Amino acid sequence: MKKIIAQLFISLDGVIHNPHEWHFPYFSDAMGQAVDGVIGQADTLLLGRATYDGFAEAWPGRETEGGEDAYFAKKLGDTRKVVVSHRPLDGAWRNSERLEGDLVDAVTALKNEPGDGHVAVSGSVSLVRQLLAAGLLDDLNLLVHPIAVGKGDRLFRDGSDTVPLTLLSSTPLDLGVLDLHYGPAAPAEDASYEDAKQHLAGAES
Repeated sequence: MKKIIAQLFISLDGVIHNPHEWHFPYFSDAMGQAVDGVIGQADTLLLGRATYDGFAEAWPGRETEGGEDAYFAKKLGDTRKVVVSHRPLDGAWRNSERLEGDLVDAVTALKNEPGDGHVAVSGSVSLVRQLLAAGLLDDLNLLVHPIAVGKGDRLFRDGSDTVPLTLLSSTPLDLGVLDLHYGPAAPAEDASYEDAKQHLAGAES
């Protein structure tokens, strides 16, 4: 079964909105390797429509221009791209197709396709929330930037359901960025201050 890995740029206060306004000062070779490890090494990209349209507008031109990011642009172009959308695709970007049918059923079928590669989700926050809620996301990769943006949409909104997660790995990158990977977890057991205080420094064992 294929794993689904979602990678998001996120601020210290949980903002994922408009990362182009605050993200680039923290991009480095180490972050480039982290992005390539998830997005560049995927055999399938699963994208929401807004993210797909933004990618389709930018990356084919970058591949044609042959600049420093042309190699990564070609990787994206060569990768199969499955788009969650009710509207037909314009067909301008190669290897693109629209996800057909119910989201949960279709993504489950995608996970069950043969092969050892993984499915990567880049951006597409609404899709990430739906995958989390459905229990279909195997790895939530958050690249946490050392900045509090103070405004904008957050990954976990006020009033949303509780999402228990377990930390799979934590890697500090340069420029203060943390590369965190979380997987699904069972709900935490009920506990109170009475349970917690035994762990306080100086508490009797």
